[in-house]
Amino acid sequence: MPPHPHRPPQLAWQVFRGSDAVRRGLLSRHHLRGASWLRLRHDVYADARLDRDHELACRAVLLRMPPGTSIAGPSAAYLHGVEHAADFTDDVHVLLPATVRADSQPGVRVHHAPVSSTRSGLLVPAGAATAPTSTAAPTGFGPMPARAAMSTDTTTRRDAGRRLPALRPPDAVGPGRPPVRHRPPRPAGPTTPPGSPAGPIGPPELMRPPAPAGPPNLKPPSLAGPPNPRTSTPTSPPNPRTPAPAGPREPRPPGPAGPLPRTAPIACAWETAVWADPVRAVGIIDGLLRVRAVSPAGLATEAARNAGRPGGRRASWVFGLTDGCAQSPPESHLRVRLVLAGLPRPVAQHPVRVPAGPVLHPDLAWPEFRVAVEYDGRWHADPDRMHLDRCRLNQFVGAGWLVLHVTGRRLRQEFPALVREIRAALVARGWRP
Repeated sequence: MPPHPHRPPQLAWQVFRGSDAVRRGLLSRHHLRGASWLRLRHDVYADARLDRDHELACRAVLLRMPPGTSIAGPSAAYLHGVEHAADFTDDVHVLLPATVRADSQPGVRVHHAPVSSTRSGLLVPAGAATAPTSTAAPTGFGPMPARAAMSTDTTTRRDAGRRLPALRPPDAVGPGRPPVRHRPPRPAGPTTPPGSPAGPIGPPELMRPPAPAGPPNLKPPSLAGPPNPRTSTPTSPPNPRTPAPAGPREPRPPGPAGPLPRTAPIACAWETAVWADPVRAVGIIDGLLRVRAVSPAGLATEAARNAGRPGGRRASWVFGLTDGCAQSPPESHLRVRLVLAGLPRPVAQHPVRVPAGPVLHPDLAWPEFRVAVEYDGRWHADPDRMHLDRCRLNQFVGAGWLVLHVTGRRLRQEFPALVREIRAALVARGWRP
């Protein structure tokens, strides 16, 4: 029978500094090399039961960043509910105050906020502000507390030698991903004014207690999330006649241990448009539109407000290519690449009325030419799905539409031939280049 894993209660479901755990006598160096812990970065470990997603990577990075650091760009988009924006192995984008410097780390893209206050300065919706604490570098256990979500700029990057991606996308995109699963964005924690020092990291019982920001005698929040004021009931003194529940206690379920500091959705969209490859950026911003984290009007306002800033023209151009009607990242990537290849801009999810049938919505369409493009991902290989797709195709043909199908392999490996086929179909239906 394998030995019971050694997990101190203070470290269960936590991300922590290994040197702190050893110094406090909770673990030894030998324990850290065991299967109970996952080494994320130098001197940063996590409970091996945690999900290996981009949020976990962000928590690991923040443990080694100075106070005032916020998650930004595509990484912030992930925290706002766009799951395809980044995964566990992708670089983490962080934003530092203009006067703060940090050592370069592998897998981290460091950006700096502007010195001037002309930026829009949108913050993540806040609750009560946190109390200032020590300005020493954060060390300790657990996730980062909520800190200032700051306005963004792209004039400075620590990973010198890298250039912003060219405006022209590559001929092929990365491997296709399974259907997108959207989840509600992580709760945004309390914020502080930009540049304010951050609070401590980790469970309060393991840290030197700072001055509390709220009323005294408040218990630390549970890892499973804050209590619901609508469903929680006031506690009463224990009844000595009531026996204690028997049996072992259930383990604490995995989940976010606290909100991470991140830039606001509209600022996150701006950062993504300026920092990321245009094709990928449009897919991420389409995701923000789809989960209603931003709106087309908000993007237009942000582009106009920052038109004179470095990257303003690029962001405005990327915003103009976005469309929240796209149902998956490959659809967004296909739409943008077709436009960049010189074809007229298609309409996403255009309603098509068919005789004696429901209203259909092709992935991409040119209504004036009755030409449509359908993207078939891996899930379309299912027999039931294929049967529905063929019925759908027959209905399009009966309504006088010409439908072309695109697979992930063609999008990645045969895109020039795909453009020629779609161009020929449009020309045959009356388009004049």
